[in-house]
Formats: sequence, C-alpha cells, structure tokens
Amino acid sequence: MQRFNQALLYLVLVLTVLVGVVGGGIMGGVAGYYAAQFAPPAATSLVSASKNDLTPTTQAAPASASNITLKEDSAVIDAVRKAKPAVVTVVNQMQAQRGFFGQTLSQTSSGSGVIVDPAGYIVTNNHVVDGAQSLQVIYSDGSKASAVIVGTDAVDDIAVIKVSGKLPAVAQFGDSNALEPGQVAIAIGSPLGNFQGTVTVGVVSALNRTVGDQTGLIQTDAAINNGNSGGPLLNSLGQVIGINTLVVRSTNSGNVAEGLGFAIPSNLVHEIANQLIAGVKVEHPYIGVSYQVVDPQIASALNLNTTDGIVVMQVAPGSPAERAGIQEGDVITAVDSQPIDQDHSLLTRLSTHKAGETVTLTVLRNGQQSQLRVTLGVRPTSQAPSEYSTA
Repeated sequence: MQRFNQALLYLVLVLTVLVGVVGGGIMGGVAGYYAAQFAPPAATSLVSASKNDLTPTTQAAPASASNITLKEDSAVIDAVRKAKPAVVTVVNQMQAQRGFFGQTLSQTSSGSGVIVDPAGYIVTNNHVVDGAQSLQVIYSDGSKASAVIVGTDAVDDIAVIKVSGKLPAVAQFGDSNALEPGQVAIAIGSPLGNFQGTVTVGVVSALNRTVGDQTGLIQTDAAINNGNSGGPLLNSLGQVIGINTLVVRSTNSGNVAEGLGFAIPSNLVHEIANQLIAGVKVEHPYIGVSYQVVDPQIASALNLNTTDGIVVMQVAPGSPAERAGIQEGDVITAVDSQPIDQDHSLLTRLSTHKAGETVTLTVLRNGQQSQLRVTLGVRPTSQAPSEYSTA
C-alpha cells in the first residue's frame, strides 16, 4: 500500500510538470502570434558582405531629413543696416579758376558725410567742402539734394552742412571716450567718389594719435581711401565713434604703410558740431610755436635725459610764447605739470584750455628746468605752411 501511494505521487508530479510545459508553450505561441500580427513592418536593406554577395537584412527606419537655413545675422551686419542710410556722398562744385590760356576751369571733388540731426544737419570734413561754390549730397538710395555750409573748423577738419526735405535716416553718436583698442570699427563712405556706400571693417588700432597738427585721433585698420573723408567710423552698435579724416600711405623716408587710417573722435565732433550749428565761432588755444616731438635720436643729439616733450624750432613774432620768453631750442615737457608724452601731445594738453587762460609750461633750457607762464591766444585760422607741427 505504501509503494502504491509513492507511485501515485510520482505520477502526479510528472503530470504537473508536463501540463506546465505544454501550457507555457501554448501561451507563448499565442502571445508571439498576436505580437507578430500587430507589430509595424521592419524596413529592409541590402548589406554587402562582399562585391558579389548581397544579403537582405533588417534595420531601423532612417530619421526624416530636415532643411537647415544659414542666417548670417551679426552685430556688424545689424550696425551697417542701421547706419548706412544716414551716410551720404558730398559733391563739391568748386569755384571756377582761370587756366594758363585764360579759359575758365571748374573742378569737382567728392567726399562723404553722415546725417546727425533730424533738422538736416550733416557732419563731414572741412577739406571736403573747402572752396565750394555749391554743394550737393547723394543719399544711399541715389536721390540728391542741395546743401549749404553751416560752419567749418579748419583746425579740427570738421564741417557742418545742411539739407532740406525728407531724410532717409539719422545716425547716433557714440562715446569715443569709452573706446578700447581691439574693438570692432566699421567705416562707411564713397571711396574714389564712385563706390557709394562701401563698407570696410577693422578694429580700433590705437587712440590719441597725433598726425601733423591733428591730435587725439582714433587709429584704425578699416580700409579708408580718397572719398571716405567725412564718412563715419562706427562701433558694433551702429553708433558714430569718429569721422574719418586721413590715411597715411608712406613716411618722409619713403617707408610704405598699409592700414593706417585716422578718425576724429566722436565726442570732439559732437562738441564742435553743436557750436557750429549754434553759430558760435570755434576758437582754439594758441601759444605760437613750431616744434618737433622729442624722440630717442633728438634726445641723444641734445643730451636730454628724457624722450618725452617737444623741441621748439620756431617762435612766432608777437605770439604768446614770445611774450612769455620761450626761445628756439627750448624743450617743453609739461603743461600745468601734466606731462607731454606719446599719449598726450602738446595740442592735447592745450585743448583742455581756452584762449585767455594762463598755463604754466615746464621748460628745459641748457640743462636747467624752469617754469614759464603763458597766456593763451586764439589760434589763427590760416597759418603759413611749416615743416613742423604748430601750436
């Protein structure tokens, strides 16, 4: 009886296992069948194992392709779009002159300018409008308008002219005192008078440069050519940071240069323009000397212990300098204890004063230092040409 019960138990266990296996297989098959019926079809592709063996296989469906559009928006492009409509070409029909055989000769020159006031005031260079019999401006869209001279400042090479009628745009001044070497500089103008609205881009190369009698200039490597004179130098916000005035191509010794353009800083332009618009005569302080800047060669020749300052080459008769006792060969090293150096020229130091004010000059003469007080006069509007800088 005991053996019978054991055999029966074994039989039950075997049947239980068989039922589980068979049932699981049936359920798995049913599940697989339904999964196959409702699953999405797999994509097929041909994968080559060798040149002559193409075997079908399956892989995931590729993602759908999308078009990519390159949008070239930048600060420079936005600045140009903002300021370019305010830039004009200035055409100067100069006063007729007599030729060698008595015939009348008329000359036309051109430069650039920028509209800075809704009343129609345009800033340009004095040398662009000098000797004008009539003026015309050409807007960026090609339309033209007559212009009249409001006022000029030959010393700083600034002029204001005015047009009437609808204006395409008005540019804004930026703060030239906030400039840093290396920041973007954009020049817009009409080089050679034919390529209106030309845009060139560079950087602010240096500040407070002196070229001839012009001082405090912004140096830039943005390409500037004849015809760019009077056009704006812009920052990346489209603000006017300077008015392009000159370019240096070579030195007296014959060295050729590239990328040496200069602009009058906007803060000075704005100040002078406001005076000209208000009808105020612009006066510049004057002591009446022609000079050379001290460099290592001059310092060595004169046995100076400094490479800063200026050497007086000529003293104008009857000038404030003559009345103060300044002599040829004197070395002026400071104005009111402010040194004259590479970053601060004599003109820069004097520009903070007005005619009639008295300043103290630090002077070296025969190795002895002294202090001379000079009452500033008014700089003449026209001076005899000199090979030296004048102040």
